[in-house]
Amino acid sequence: MGQTIHFMDTSLIPIWEKVQRGERLSFDDGLTMFRTIDVISLGKMAHFVQKARSGDAVYFVLNQKIEPTNICVLACKFCDFATKAGQPDAYEMTIHEILHKLTPDIHEVHITGGLHPDWKWDYYLEMLRQIKQQFPDADIKAFTAVEIDFFHKKFKLPIEEVLKQLKDAGMRTMPGGGAEVFSERVRKRLFSSKIGAKVWLDIHRAAHRMGIPTNSTILYGHIETLEERVDHLIKLRSLQDETRGFLTFIPLAFQPGDTGIKPTHRFTSAIDDLKMIAVSRLMLDNFPHIKAYWVMLTEEVASVALNFGADDLDGTVGGEKIAHDAGAITPMQLTKEKIIKIIRDAGKVPVERDVFYNPLNVFSPNVIGQIPYLNSVPFYHHFEKRKFKLLPVSPRRMGDLSRNNQIDAGLFSLADYLSQKDILTPLPYCIATRDQVKSVMLFSNHGWQELNNKVIGIIDDTATSVRLLRVLLEKKHGVKAELKRLHSGVNDYEGFDAVLLIGDEALRRQKFGLEKFELVYDLATEWYDWQKLPFVFAVWAVRKALPLASRDELASLIQDALEKGELELERISQMHAGRIGLNPMEATEYLQGFNYRMGEREWRAIEVFENLLASVETEVEQK
Repeated sequence: MGQTIHFMDTSLIPIWEKVQRGERLSFDDGLTMFRTIDVISLGKMAHFVQKARSGDAVYFVLNQKIEPTNICVLACKFCDFATKAGQPDAYEMTIHEILHKLTPDIHEVHITGGLHPDWKWDYYLEMLRQIKQQFPDADIKAFTAVEIDFFHKKFKLPIEEVLKQLKDAGMRTMPGGGAEVFSERVRKRLFSSKIGAKVWLDIHRAAHRMGIPTNSTILYGHIETLEERVDHLIKLRSLQDETRGFLTFIPLAFQPGDTGIKPTHRFTSAIDDLKMIAVSRLMLDNFPHIKAYWVMLTEEVASVALNFGADDLDGTVGGEKIAHDAGAITPMQLTKEKIIKIIRDAGKVPVERDVFYNPLNVFSPNVIGQIPYLNSVPFYHHFEKRKFKLLPVSPRRMGDLSRNNQIDAGLFSLADYLSQKDILTPLPYCIATRDQVKSVMLFSNHGWQELNNKVIGIIDDTATSVRLLRVLLEKKHGVKAELKRLHSGVNDYEGFDAVLLIGDEALRRQKFGLEKFELVYDLATEWYDWQKLPFVFAVWAVRKALPLASRDELASLIQDALEKGELELERISQMHAGRIGLNPMEATEYLQGFNYRMGEREWRAIEVFENLLASVETEVEQK
């Protein structure tokens, strides 16, 4: 992970030192980065952070943009899309017309549009219901905060009720549009009738609390100042600290069109676009993803942005009109094959995703799965990739990719290793606990015996921990509970008697608590107290089809990386602690609690767990 940058602008050096230590950047740091002419060094810093978060992956989605109408009650100066009823260019789509634009291969339906003065509330709900009914495999990302506020006022419903009814009708996530720039000065001049920063942030805060992840944006390149850009980023970062509900950040380059707004240049320059991407990646240290929205950047700039901090290209974006009506010069749609080529040309791994950034398909050979949690960092911090490429992916999804022959090796969840022993060969490395783990936690309102017939929410990431929980419930405590999967990210835990979290989120909640739940159980402790054995959560393994030379090379790389990582646990902890909410000492103590090498006791623990798991699953099958 070490990297040397030869700075032309020495004012960036203190910022680079902060980045390497995992320290949060300040307002002044943001301004320094926007003002620098040393764009290459800025890009290298952002790329360093991008690789630490996303490995070699760049994501895209097969999506369709639906803009049901361009008739709008607002008249924002920067918008060339909206019009009034009765105008020659005005249009309104029926639900039938919307459904006709969708196809079964679409994974994301992205819905935004004008604020129609006459449509009824039931129209919007029925639109989502029909899409979900006819295209059940497509996730719906719908309605900006501006639209949510409009629904709230027009239909006289509380914001929370608007969100609840939309969620019940099929909305899974919200787009980030309507943020523009969080500046009252700019709002008064360009969109005075539109919501400002407080309302936008409050609506996204409400969505996160209700278990609806959202995206976020900035519209830049018009009359905003650099100070206003930095302030916008810091406001988003603060809300993310509070809720952890943002999936991605999307800088949107202003398209002047015929708006009459006179920016310095007709379009933002490639330099300004790349700076915006890089500064966003560096300032938004708690955001999982930064998107290079090719529709507004152009394909060429978006491709370069993949080495300036961006790890997402959006997708095929069929049907987009808002940016193109404002003068965007990109094609109206990119094919899947073209997107894959753009990502490969940037030296990255193309990863087709769903709306929650779960990988669906990987389009590259020699890909290794990387558990994206603090507990696996000692393996990856010094990992020398050579011909291999890294894909951070949750344990459960890594198993799915292996099952579908899409990755060659990885630190597999124990459950997936056990179920795929016919195609996987283990290496002598693992993630095993001694008597506690701190990051596989059951948050509950009941003691173990009282969980009988209760409903437990299970975070989507887990493949092994959910099975360990079932074994503990049924074999140790003699109770049965209903286990229900939740999606990754923010969730509404209302209605659950207990919740199982894993990874960094569990580690953070173990420290700060989870609202509404009073009891906390460490599953590794529960296992150790029962069996007096460690628990092996993950095992390094390679596909048996991988050539022996590649297998040996990988084993050597893992050994070298782990030996170096174990010698630098304190420094590694300092770099990663802040993003979870821990201090470096807490992170170091956490990592010191793991054993990373397979031994006799680890293999014995696996054997005991496998037998217990088999008996539980046999009982389920017999019923």
